[in-house]
Amino acid sequence: MSNTFHIYSVKGITGDVELFVLHYLVIPVEHIPTVKNLQRTNEDHQLVSHMVKVGKDLLSRDAPKSEEHRFGFHQPPFNSIDHLHLHCLALPFIPSWRQVKYTPLGPLGGFIDAEKVLEKIKP
Repeated sequence: MSNTFHIYSVKGITGDVELFVLHYLVIPVEHIPTVKNLQRTNEDHQLVSHMVKVGKDLLSRDAPKSEEHRFGFHQPPFNSIDHLHLHCLALPFIPSWRQVKYTPLGPLGGFIDAEKVLEKIKP
């Protein structure tokens, strides 16, 4: 699976060198339109599990001072790109209003935590 992902850093260090606010995207090479297209299969479950592991490894390496991480996906109609990608965030959000975009909205959709996705697609 080492060649199955693209990894992008979309945020860097804030003005305070002590606060690492990193935002990685882990993107499968295989085209999967959205999180809603994932199925209850071993293959999809393993894919998402591996995406989370890659994200955790990156944040552990690059944001060791961050005490909290968030991993998840935007659900339609709140996704901006129709290609599955996992958001891997080292918290806290700077400024704090940015967290709204990455907060679950329950039945309205919006952001869904990766662990919740893994529960839903567990074979």
